[in-house]
Amino acid sequence: MDDAVQAYVEGVPAEHRALFDRVHGLILAARPDAAVSISYGIPTYKAGGQRLYLGAWKHGVSLYGWGQDRDGGFGARHPELVTGKGTIRLRPEDADGVSDGELRALVEAALAG
Repeated sequence: MDDAVQAYVEGVPAEHRALFDRVHGLILAARPDAAVSISYGIPTYKAGGQRLYLGAWKHGVSLYGWGQDRDGGFGARHPELVTGKGTIRLRPEDADGVSDGELRALVEAALAG
């Protein structure tokens, strides 16, 4: 991980760090070939000709950057978590109801290329 990404991760608020680490780890497990850098001020995972962004916000973490047809069915199963085109906001209490398998399917679909 480059210095800019490491600095971002270290700056994630303690109350959201476990959730951030969970999602970050799932992304890297699903796409170990992903190049990770900072873009738009947040970690960006590039693989398969696609990009996925993971950012911390005051209530949890958000995932950005995939087309509506590339979410592995996540939006259909969790429409309450989709807040815009290609945006999912996960609060820690929401994440308890989302399995690692669902998040991994989202990542795999978003970064397929």
